[in-house]
Formats: sequence, C-alpha cells, structure tokens
Amino acid sequence: MTAIAPTLTRQDYKVISLSLLGGALEVFDFIIFVFLSTTIANVFFPADTPEWIRLLESMTIFSVGYLARPLGGLLIAHFADRYGRKHMFNFTVLFMAMPCLAMGLLPVYAQIGYWAPLLLLVARIIQGAALGGEVPNAWVFVAEHTPTEHRGFALGLLQAGLTFGYMLAALTVTFISSYFTADELNAWAWRIPFIVGGLLGFISLWLRRWLQETPVFIALQKEKSLSERLPLMDILRKHRRAAIPASLLTAVLTSAVIIAVVALPIILQKSWQFDAATTFKVSCLGILMLNIGCIIAGRLVDRFGAWNIFAVYSVMLAIGVTVMTLFLGSNVKTVLGCYLFLGLCCGVIAAVPAVMVQLFPPQVKVTGISLIYNLAYSLCSSTLPLIVLALYRYAHWTLAGMAWLVAAVGVMTFVFYRKISVYR
Repeated sequence: MTAIAPTLTRQDYKVISLSLLGGALEVFDFIIFVFLSTTIANVFFPADTPEWIRLLESMTIFSVGYLARPLGGLLIAHFADRYGRKHMFNFTVLFMAMPCLAMGLLPVYAQIGYWAPLLLLVARIIQGAALGGEVPNAWVFVAEHTPTEHRGFALGLLQAGLTFGYMLAALTVTFISSYFTADELNAWAWRIPFIVGGLLGFISLWLRRWLQETPVFIALQKEKSLSERLPLMDILRKHRRAAIPASLLTAVLTSAVIIAVVALPIILQKSWQFDAATTFKVSCLGILMLNIGCIIAGRLVDRFGAWNIFAVYSVMLAIGVTVMTLFLGSNVKTVLGCYLFLGLCCGVIAAVPAVMVQLFPPQVKVTGISLIYNLAYSLCSSTLPLIVLALYRYAHWTLAGMAWLVAAVGVMTFVFYRKISVYR
C-alpha cells in the first residue's frame, strides 16, 4: 500500500478542471454529429435518395472522423513531445471548435448541392484529427502536472469529464428534439448544438491560456534530453515491447464503453422492448454512475497501484455485465439498478490511462500513447459494436460471455506485463 500525500494543490485542481472541461467539450463537439445523424442525412443529401442510403452516407461521414484519429493524433503528438504539451493542448481545442462551429453554419444540399456533404466531410476529418491528439495529450498533461501520489485520482476526474461529454451531447439533442417541431429541426434548429459547441470550445481555449507547461517537459528542455530524432522512430526502435500492453489496455477501455454506452441501449430497445424515453433515462443514469466509478477507481489507483486496480476492475467489468445480463428481462427499476452497478464497474476506463502513462519515457510519452491508443481505438470502435450486436443477435452469445473475454484480456495484460519498465 502506498502512502498518500496530504492533498492536491489549488494549481493542481485548476489544471484538472480546465483539462476536464476542454475534454468534455471536445467529446461533445465530436459526438453531437451521431445524435443528429438522421437530420443531417435529410439536409445534406438529395431528398430523392432512399432514406436508408442517406443515413448510410451520413454515418459514413461520421465514421471518417475515427479514421482520421491515428494520423492526426500522431502528428499532434510529435509536436507535443518536441515543442511542448501546452501548445498542442490548446491547438486541439481550437481545431475541434472551428469545424464544429463551421458545421453549424454550413449551407445545406438544397443551397449548394454536393459541395455541402463535401465540406461536412472536411470538417469531420479535422475534428477526428483533433480528438486523436486531445485524449493522449490530456492524459500526459494531467499526469505530468499532478503529484505521483494523486495521479490516479486526477486521471479519474479527467476520464469522468470525457465520458460526461457523451451524456451532455445526448441531453442537448433530446432537449432540442422535444422543444422544436420536426420541420423546425430540419430547417434550422439542428444547427444549435454545433454552434453552441463551437462557441463553448473557444471559451475553453480562452480559459486554457492560464495553463502552464508541464514541469516534466520544462525539465527535459533544461537538460536538453528531448528526443533527438523523430519521436515515432524512438518508439519503433526502442519501445516496441510497450505496444502489446498498450493495445490490450485500449481494447479493455473501448470494450467497456462499447458494451455499456453503445450496445446496451440498443439491446434494451430492440430485444426487451424498452421505449426510447425509458432507455435514454436509464442509459444517462448509467453514464452518470460511470463518471462516479471513474473517480472511485482513480482513488483506488493511488492507494493500491494502477496495475492492480486495472486487473481487479477488468474482472469487475465482467461481473457487472453478467449481473446486467441476468436481469435484462426484469422491470425498469431492476434494470436501472443493474445499470448503475455496471457503471461503477466501468471504472476500469480510469485505471487504463493511469497504467498507460507508465509505459513510455517522458521524451516520447505522448507519441507512444497516441500511436498505439488511436490505432487500437479506431480498430475496436469501428468493429466491436457490429461484433457485439451480431453475436448477441445471431450467435446467441450473452453480453456476459463477451465481458468475460474482455476480463481475460485485462488479466493477461496484468500477468504478462506487470514487470514492464515504469517511467515516471
């Protein structure tokens, strides 16, 4: 058990809160698209095209954002490792806010034809690249600013903020959908979340000007020990052994989000006939509990160690999904209780960055995390939802079975790579 330092300082909390706010708004800006995909399909593509094709085209543009994450994240990480975390931390907010605001102001298909979806595609590519750089840089920025004894708690708060961005986007779209008519939504009201998200992003950028460069990077500059070659080359030559645990850690994190946030709401509606309003309330409360679970897991990381808590929470995730599966056919209150318990068990997504920041030395830390995390996340997020739903629907797999596979991945990661070199 590790001795805990007295408390975080006021400066530490400022770093965490501004990082959390910016991260939540970036996720909001990125994910708001998917909640409005049907409306976007109606206004950015020809009306005489079959509805399902328009929706497919809309979701394709959404997915391109994920494909842009690895390249954009790697480019941003390179400059973060060579020229400073703070500059790139501000850069990612700017390049998320600008295209979000632009999407809210774009002319639609009826005005400029196929230029409308083309411009929308460009905006999504820029957003994807920005988000690919934000998450790894945020992890490193917070980790290098806060004391080692409180790093888990700080990263838990940050992860809670990132996850809150999903719920904030869902709540916003639900509000405008209930307040405006369908005609108003298609005519102009769909623009509101994008414009608001873009403006809030610029406010976050303004607030981030108060942040300082991390002490770790300043020390590297003074000692002239920054990477002498491309950080990517250092990763490929000297730190390849960290690629496997980093990939597996990302797989566990992504699986938790896919099962709890993406797959379960669909299953509740399609397989158990929950109406949309009830499903939305249950899933929002589940995400809220997930935020709390991140904070609790972060506290436990500081007390018992990141690797240990990651292994324990990998198994807890499987237990939480198993309990959820057993009671899926029950009444709403029972399902809600199981969902809340699952949210707590999803605290594994806070333990993952606490382990990840230990896998690479500070000279190439952002590049190492960005390279592996974005590649693995893009692969998992583009395939796992389809695999989970297909196995559940056609192969009669239970979610519990898949959750225990994820737990096995987590435990194997712990067993085989716990002894890997740790860099502070």
